[in-house]
Amino acid sequence: MTHSTNRRSVAAWSVCAVLALPLLAACTDNAPSGSPAGDSGDVRALTVAASDTACTISSGTAPSGHLTFTVTNTGTQVTEFYLLAEDGLRIVGEVENIGPGLSRDLVLTAAPGTYFTTCKPGMAGDGIRSPFVVSNSGADLAQGDDKALRSQANTLYAAYIKDQSEQLLAQTQKFRDLYVAGKDEQARALYPRARKHWERIEPVAESFGDLDPKMDLREADVEGGTWTGWHRIEKDLWPERAESYRPLDQAGRKRYADHLLANTRDLQQRTLTVTFTADQIANGAKGLLDEVATGKVTGEEEYWSRTDLWDFQGNVDGARVAFEGLRPVLKKKDVALDHQIDEKFVALQKLLDQQQKGDGFRSYDDLSKEQIKALSDAVNALSEPLSKLTAAVV
Repeated sequence: MTHSTNRRSVAAWSVCAVLALPLLAACTDNAPSGSPAGDSGDVRALTVAASDTACTISSGTAPSGHLTFTVTNTGTQVTEFYLLAEDGLRIVGEVENIGPGLSRDLVLTAAPGTYFTTCKPGMAGDGIRSPFVVSNSGADLAQGDDKALRSQANTLYAAYIKDQSEQLLAQTQKFRDLYVAGKDEQARALYPRARKHWERIEPVAESFGDLDPKMDLREADVEGGTWTGWHRIEKDLWPERAESYRPLDQAGRKRYADHLLANTRDLQQRTLTVTFTADQIANGAKGLLDEVATGKVTGEEEYWSRTDLWDFQGNVDGARVAFEGLRPVLKKKDVALDHQIDEKFVALQKLLDQQQKGDGFRSYDDLSKEQIKALSDAVNALSEPLSKLTAAVV
């Protein structure tokens, strides 16, 4: 299916997945408890006690190879468990819908590296995280054929989209409550942090053509009708750049905030059943870079708040996660292209890191013309090889 908005041309996305590490072999089944977990005392067989307030792993380390996490829900809420890559975004494996008192196994193959284990009580928010280290055992991590690798990428990307939409919903709820309560300083601080989850999955959100105009339309793109969504509220929180602006009253704030929250909840529900193919993931990565080039690096997206660099990072995060999930296929097809794309991502991220301020980013207005040009050049340098990814992996 293909959708479009009056702001962007959106590639078709149909979905089932999130992205694995480049050296990760197949993330296998999330079978009910009782599937083989190895011999008694096997260092690759781990237990997870997932309560409402804790996520206790039997060990914080394991040797590379096939791992089994037996997850038991000791709490009162339905929960889910993830193994995340070092960046805390890419999902290596996940098992969900674990009811109170029940156990399920997550079986996967992990390469040496640093990870995070995460339990998510209530299947909402960013979960309870702990670092997890996989040492190099020398085990053979053969990755299988192209079809299996594509299937793995698709499955993991769907899990990533679901996770980000859950976090978006949780953050939007908090933002709504602060904004309606008139706690403007706190709402301003949360605004870019909440939106980064939207920016990471923007092409998927845009594929639901009716939601994007309601949630993310800029004032300059309004063509009749009522302007709603993030940027309508943004203008009310940062009215300094507006001429003769009349702030929303309490009823107006509640109306727009409730509308945004309702649409975010709708988005989160739709992502539960969406499925992907390798070409859609690759095209989505390129689409996210296009978003950066046409809105973020130009400072047009966050006209009122000037928080464009947060959005910039969110788009880059999403594109990189998509690329990383397809790397096992790409490395078999075109090693040179794999290296080139990776190199350009590193160069772009290095420039973004230079604009960090605390745990966030500087205002777009603080950037010099030279810095903006350097970022733009780096986006263009990455966009060119990234545009070849789809043809290389399908």
